[in-house]
Amino acid sequence: MWARTGEDSKTTLQDYNEAVEWINGLIPFGIRPGLERIERLMEGLGNPHRKLKFIHVAGTNGKGSSCAFLTSTLMKSGFDVGTFTSPYITKFTNRFQYNGQDIPENTLVSLSNRLLPLIEEIAASELGSPTMFEVSTALAILYFAEECYPDVVVWETGLGGRMDVTNIVTPIVSLITNIGMDHTDVLGDTIEQIATEKAGIIKPGVPVVSCVEQPEAIEVLRRTAQAKHSTLYLLGEQFSYERLEGNDHEQAMNFRGPYRELKLNISLLGEHQCKNAAGVMMVLEVLRQYMAFVLEDEAVLSGFRSTAWAGRLEQVSREPRVVLDGAHNPEGAATLARSIPEIYKYRKLNLMMGMLANKHHRGYLEHILPIVDTLILTEPDFRRKMDVEALYNIVEQLKAARAKENLEIIVERDWKKALELLMSRTEREDLGVVTGTLYMISDVRATLLHHTDSEKGW
Repeated sequence: MWARTGEDSKTTLQDYNEAVEWINGLIPFGIRPGLERIERLMEGLGNPHRKLKFIHVAGTNGKGSSCAFLTSTLMKSGFDVGTFTSPYITKFTNRFQYNGQDIPENTLVSLSNRLLPLIEEIAASELGSPTMFEVSTALAILYFAEECYPDVVVWETGLGGRMDVTNIVTPIVSLITNIGMDHTDVLGDTIEQIATEKAGIIKPGVPVVSCVEQPEAIEVLRRTAQAKHSTLYLLGEQFSYERLEGNDHEQAMNFRGPYRELKLNISLLGEHQCKNAAGVMMVLEVLRQYMAFVLEDEAVLSGFRSTAWAGRLEQVSREPRVVLDGAHNPEGAATLARSIPEIYKYRKLNLMMGMLANKHHRGYLEHILPIVDTLILTEPDFRRKMDVEALYNIVEQLKAARAKENLEIIVERDWKKALELLMSRTEREDLGVVTGTLYMISDVRATLLHHTDSEKGW
């Protein structure tokens, strides 16, 4: 535990491990939508978020990849870029990046010590304790506003939009990647309700770009943008894309916007990444046309081509071939089921999956089962894991209607043993895929890439 030091016995966090332990110690306070605590925090710090220019990114899937595209293209164009994302795959410091580099551990400690008395003060008030994500968000704002001073901050929502802590900021442009059925316990159980929450990031007079496709979701965005006097740039209307070709390491696409066309090559795989790239390209066009951002084509194209994002159709082993993908909801599963046969050639597909308990497992499995030859069910090493036997029962219910006739199902509760099974059963002509919650993807990735100091978390 952290120590109390000094004459006035104030709490002081001594090192990086203590700081992370303190922040993660707030996890039991859960997800508590609302801006009251973060507003109080920002007031106590002098509202540092008002010094920064943000690109606010929301959506069900594709947020992380879109943030990666934005960070890469803006950096290649000569801008200093802050990036705040979640969850993290390798280390807690991944959340807070400046020009692609994690926050230094000593800086995280000093900023945590600055926040700690404020957090304790708010915890003792009628508002109750700030959550882990609220403290992380405040720490990110302090880091960017008072330590490294980026030209622009790529700012990913944690959950939803309207009541998400990140919605404390007023961005220069907003991006809503897509909308699907996820976190329905918090955001609502219809597309329209979820769209209303995501549309909450739209601010008065701030342009918004979206790749949303469902008619009822589009209507929500139109209505919200109109009420806020915000210009809406919508995929299929103001901009579009066409996927031209692709292989297992790159793909090409044409972007068509209101001002011009451009051919892009991207190293992130799957048609869904073309859609994400198109949304980001439209954001860049808004910055270029209306906000005097100097974005030369050569730099932008280089930024798209060099963008990488861990755990998204990422091949981490060649012998045997193993691909990681953090698809964890029905929309992600549908995308994965389309992408794998399109990108990779294989004889048998061996798929290992582990999920959290609060997801739409039936819808996920309906999409993924038809392409699988061997299914290895396991459990992530995480507090909210889905029981593997319960997952197996859903597979059994769906097997006759959705699965291949000769589907083999293996149940192995220990994810490490499940990974060993996947590796041993995936022969030279086969493809192994690990999918499900990013918490398991993080552990598998660290194991296969021999990252002994890897952390994971939301």
